[in-house]
Amino acid sequence: METESTEIPKEILDSYPKEERSIVKMLLNMTSTAMKLVSKGAMVSEMVGKAVIRSPERVKMIEEAGAYLRDLREVAGLTRKDVSHTIQLSDESFLAAVENGAATLSFELILRMAALFARHDPIPFIIKLTRTYNPEVWQILEKWGMGRLPLQLERERQFINIYRGHDQARDLSDEDFLRVLAFTRSAFEMALDFSTQKKTDP
Repeated sequence: METESTEIPKEILDSYPKEERSIVKMLLNMTSTAMKLVSKGAMVSEMVGKAVIRSPERVKMIEEAGAYLRDLREVAGLTRKDVSHTIQLSDESFLAAVENGAATLSFELILRMAALFARHDPIPFIIKLTRTYNPEVWQILEKWGMGRLPLQLERERQFINIYRGHDQARDLSDEDFLRVLAFTRSAFEMALDFSTQKKTDP
């Protein structure tokens, strides 16, 4: 069994907005490592999913994921043929099996699906499908803090939006920017101390 490359095919990466590409790369690296741990060094890299031979609970989860993908496709006004062509499947029969809960997606296909249906916010989509289609890998990723990643990214975006929401900030000189940055860091650390103290007070 061949080891899956940790390089994302260029056409997949290019389909994401530039600001999301580093996160997608990080996700691939983490998932590749987790898959190696699960399979003791051997990773499955097929473009087709595995047949579903699981517990009733797993079958239900996979059926729900298939229905979710079908809903996304229909809301987007796409046919199975459209989606199959975009994610480079040879025909639409495999996608039909996925939507009916009879097959699963490889991680590469999850990335291709995310680029199509959730390109501006791919992380929750990728996490949801990885958790469903490869729970063994997800258990490792969750221990590494992957489950909190969307929350952390959203918090970082909120910080960035504070900066982007003030046109004057872009006109600051380097010296003035460093001065504002130092003040902001000090205020943030003070707020953190206050929050921590509030939690420990009886």
